Amino acid sequence: MTSWTLENLRKGVCLGFVSMLLSGMFFSTATIAQVDTFQFDTAEQQQRFRTLSNELRCPMCQNSNLTGSTGGVAEDLRREVHRMIIEGMTDDQIIQFMFERYGDFILFRPRLTAATTLLWFGPLIFLLIGGLIGFGIWRRARKVSIKDIALDASQQQRLQQLLGNKP
Repeated sequence: MTSWTLENLRKGVCLGFVSMLLSGMFFSTATIAQVDTFQFDTAEQQQRFRTLSNELRCPMCQNSNLTGSTGGVAEDLRREVHRMIIEGMTDDQIIQFMFERYGDFILFRPRLTAATTLLWFGPLIFLLIGGLIGFGIWRRARKVSIKDIALDASQQQRLQQLLGNKP
């Protein structure tokens, strides 16, 4: 009995070892990602870089900011933001440059324009519509009474015939 248990234990250990090796081979590419190192003249420039990298979205990754993206486009944009900060451009100028180049998509918090009105107020509009529909259903359901659902004598007789019972 103990040799059977030891054999199963050996198989389990071997299987675990093989799965660790395979997962290490397939998932190791994420750990090899290159880390950008930029040199700044002041701590303020470094903080501005971090803030802008967090506010700008990677056009390739779609739902990741420049800081969290490992894509080549994000890498180029981080390099571009670094260059513009070193050249003395303001945050507004950098954001405007990126906006002109990539449109509203580059901003995690898009500007309020006619084109982005539905984006900003759409959830509120849909919530209000849903609330109105829910209120209407509740109001109609409240009006229904027991009297409205009760069967009269002829309906009761017909029901009994359908069920096969004699009145």
